[in-house]
Amino acid sequence: MKIELSAGTIEYKDTGGDGPVIVLLHGLMMDASLWDGPIADLSVDHRCVAPTLPLGAHRRAMHAHADLSLPGIARLVAEFLDRLDLRDVTLGGNDTGGALVQLLICDGAARVGRVVLASCEAFDNFPPGLPGRTLALTGKLSPRMFGLFMQQMRLRTLRRLPIAFGWLTMRGDAATARWMTPVMKQPEIRRDALRTIRAAGADTHLMRAAAERLACADPALAEPPAPTWP
Repeated sequence: MKIELSAGTIEYKDTGGDGPVIVLLHGLMMDASLWDGPIADLSVDHRCVAPTLPLGAHRRAMHAHADLSLPGIARLVAEFLDRLDLRDVTLGGNDTGGALVQLLICDGAARVGRVVLASCEAFDNFPPGLPGRTLALTGKLSPRMFGLFMQQMRLRTLRRLPIAFGWLTMRGDAATARWMTPVMKQPEIRRDALRTIRAAGADTHLMRAAAERLACADPALAEPPAPTWP
C-alpha cells in the first residue's frame, strides 16, 4: 500500500482488522520487512501497520525540499498517523525507529497510547555503536563517494562486517541485501539517505536532548535504569 504525504510517497504494510493498532518503525538502511516476523504473530488479534520510512532502503524518493532530518521524519510519522486516522496506537521502534518514537513523543502525540522501544538509540548512544559511527562518517563524503562506498555492500562478506549489518546477516542476509538495493541503484535514494545521515551527524546531542524533554514529563526517564544482577 502507499500514501502521499507532504514529503513524498510512503509505502506501508497494513494488516487491517478491528483489533488494537500497532505501528512499527524500522531503522536506518532498513524497510518495513524488518517486522514481518512479529507482524505474522501480532496480526492474529491486532491491526499492524509498518511504514517504509525514507531511511535509505525506501524505493520511492522524497521531494527535493523534504525535511529528512530525524525530527523531520518523526513529524512525517505523525502525519502518517493523522492521514490514516489511527487512534490509541501502540508505537514501537527498533534502531533509528526507536529514536523517531522518542522524538515524536517529545512533540506530543495525541494518537499514541503506548510506546515500545526495542534496542534503539537513546541518551548518549547516538550515533549508535560502530555501524552508527561508520554511517556518520560516510555523511562527510561527496554524493559520488558515498555511492561508491555503498556499492561495496553488494558483497555478503562486507555486509557481515561489524561496521555494517554484522550478525543480522546470519539469519537474514537476503533481507539485508534487499535493503541495500535502493541506495545502490537509485541516485535519488542515495540523495535522501545522505541528507538524513548528514543531519543526524550534525546534531549528535539530539537524543540526549530528547531524553531531557521526556524526563520533564516522567523523572524516571531521566537516566537509564541501573543494571540488576542475579
